[in-house]
Amino acid sequence: MFIESIELSDYRNYSHLHIDFHKGTNVLYGDNAQGKTNILEAVYVCSTTKSHRGSKDKEMIRFGADESHIKMMVRRDGIPYRIDMHLKKNKAKGVAVNGVPIKKASELFGIVNVIFFSPEDLNIIKNGPAERRRFVDLELCQLNRLYVYNLAQYNKTVIQRNKLLKDIDYNTSLKETLPMWNEQLLKYGTELIIMRSEFIKELNPLIAEIHAGLSGGKETLSIAYEPNVSPENFREQLAKNQFQEIRQRQTLTGPHRDDLNFIVNGTDIRRFGSQGQQRTAALSLKLAEIELVKKIVKDYPVLLLDDVLSELDSKRQEHLLSEITHIQTLITCTGLDEFVNSKFRMDKIFKIVEGTVESED
Repeated sequence: MFIESIELSDYRNYSHLHIDFHKGTNVLYGDNAQGKTNILEAVYVCSTTKSHRGSKDKEMIRFGADESHIKMMVRRDGIPYRIDMHLKKNKAKGVAVNGVPIKKASELFGIVNVIFFSPEDLNIIKNGPAERRRFVDLELCQLNRLYVYNLAQYNKTVIQRNKLLKDIDYNTSLKETLPMWNEQLLKYGTELIIMRSEFIKELNPLIAEIHAGLSGGKETLSIAYEPNVSPENFREQLAKNQFQEIRQRQTLTGPHRDDLNFIVNGTDIRRFGSQGQQRTAALSLKLAEIELVKKIVKDYPVLLLDDVLSELDSKRQEHLLSEITHIQTLITCTGLDEFVNSKFRMDKIFKIVEGTVESED
């Protein structure tokens, strides 16, 4: 799969932009705050309907405009697809594939898979569990349509259940409706736990091999899934925590409190690892994502690298660049020195200046 082109109208700092991409490595360079990341974000939005930054639709519309449009041309297995995204300030976004409107994000499933890698991802291991859950959710939502549905239903249930837990304070009779929401929480939450467990199980052999190569065979890395509750004792823990949940007015039991543990040579590197170990493990994680997508969908994803090279030392830069020569990659950076020094092939180069793009190929 590869992205042929993208066209933006009133998106972020772009009034209008059209870029034709190469199947190989596309480098977008320029000073900071020129709009390089915005292009990668638009690709991600068009692929998943969501911003990697967590931005709302209205925040992506250019200042002074009422709506924004993204059009992306994709080719997969020789078949062309056109994805149209219409962002609106006060309404739900409109999405169409080959001119046919779709109602659910899951209908984009199977067209294009993208992996976003930013400097923030290098801190995924030392930061809080919410970021590690988000990593799992973002990847699984591209790989499993059923996961998208279960996650959406589960999140809605948690929101409604939290509201009920707060309202019980003012109207104790509402406590009688709690079992109904408990059943919804159990139904969708159990599915998430099972799918996340399987995801980590498939990821582990891939990340172990990649990390061994990165560390020169000196380190063994594994990921341990740490569910807040198991499918077997979910119901029991929910009953056990009910009094505490009513008192704290929030749902304390379920996969929205899961975490991942990264273990190197038997040590929990979230707490005891050096920054170098944590960053190497984060890099291994992203490279393992690529291989897992290839294994599941039988094709490599498109890789979006947002100014990551400047955050890596020369050894990790070299390893990353050597691993992505065979897939379409969109890289943003402030200069081309890293590529020139490593003699890395750049198939197409774009210079970004204040919302304009100049092709230098």
